[in-house]
Amino acid sequence: MRNRQGLGRLLGHRLGPGHLLGHRLGRPFGWLWTAYGTSALGTWLAFGAFPLIAIRVLHAGPAEVAALSSVGAAVGAAVAVPLGPWTEFRRKRPVLIAMDLVRFAALLTVPAAFALGVLTFVQLLLVSVVVAAADITFRAASGAYLKTLLPAEDLLVANARFESTAWTTTIIGPPLGGAAIGLLGPVATVLADAVSYLLSALGIRATGGHEPRPEHRQAARVRARDLLDGWRYILADAALRPLFFNTALFNALVMAAQPLLAVLMLGRLGFAPWQYGLAFAAPSIGGLLGSRLARPLVIRFGQHRVLVASGVLRAIWPVGLAFLGPGTEGLLLVIGVELGLIFCCGVFNPVYTTYRLERTATDRVARTLSAWAVTTKATTALLTAVWGVLGGLLGPRTAIGLAGVLLLATPLLLPRRTTAPLSEPAPAPAPGRL
Repeated sequence: MRNRQGLGRLLGHRLGPGHLLGHRLGRPFGWLWTAYGTSALGTWLAFGAFPLIAIRVLHAGPAEVAALSSVGAAVGAAVAVPLGPWTEFRRKRPVLIAMDLVRFAALLTVPAAFALGVLTFVQLLLVSVVVAAADITFRAASGAYLKTLLPAEDLLVANARFESTAWTTTIIGPPLGGAAIGLLGPVATVLADAVSYLLSALGIRATGGHEPRPEHRQAARVRARDLLDGWRYILADAALRPLFFNTALFNALVMAAQPLLAVLMLGRLGFAPWQYGLAFAAPSIGGLLGSRLARPLVIRFGQHRVLVASGVLRAIWPVGLAFLGPGTEGLLLVIGVELGLIFCCGVFNPVYTTYRLERTATDRVARTLSAWAVTTKATTALLTAVWGVLGGLLGPRTAIGLAGVLLLATPLLLPRRTTAPLSEPAPAPAPGRL
């Protein structure tokens, strides 16, 4: 009972009873949030669809299936490099709509080619590259757009809502997508994903309002030296630099171990596919709880303390997967580890996203976020390939344990000092703001 009362005080600290749920960010943000949720749900509905199409329809081998995720993401990241500087000097709302429409059009070619009987593996690979590049550009533009849409004090609320939506769609999307694949086939879920991006574009268009035009620079074209602007800005900032390396390495190590965990669970330990799905879907509830607690924790303990504490705590869980065994005990171990990991990530992610936006000048956001996303995707692709080799040499369990041990060192890269956000004029309230 005492713990429940403490949690209640935390949730209510400086907040009215409905403040957290009813904190209004205005109609434009409401449309942006709806668009995000729609496209996120579409992505999870189609989760795993490309590998299934490659295997079942095109009879691709393991190397080709692996290339869809690793090579597609890496090449997509490379393609996105010049798009960061290009995005910086344009209004972000049209860029967001354009990236949604690009993803819609690219994905739509898959069911169209399938219906005509001309679908090839090369097309799947090209579509994965286009979607990966558009994803990075969309994320960069959305961060910059959000910073102009809302005042600084509302950024954490907004990012927490995005985070909770991400985990909600993670819970409901894959089961619905799996059912749809079973009834209609994987191509149908790709079509649903494509439509979700079209709906997202319509939602972003409905945000309306006036977006300030970025300052024009002297050169109209993107020069070669401009491609590194995002990285220069990150590495020159004492607060962003350690966080940049921390998040890139953490995400890459976590993702690199996932294929090996699938091999271990579905192969040697004999878990059923539904058990494997349950082990990762059920713990996503922790992400919902973590994202809801992020703002109250920041209010009570301060942004820097919450950032560091959640960043440390999320690193201690994955090493436990090295002790995975068969049966119910093994399944509960995975669920427990993933629940702890996802809860800590649910707290960390909105706080870190807000911290990053506050530390980045408005005229640098798109380039900075683009460089950040490119590095994260490229690092993940590289370490996934490396851990695939290590898994073959050392065995999946040892390779998973090695990733967990290295993750224990990632908190050393978290910012050690409290830094004030950049002093910038607050944006004017958006039209229709309540």
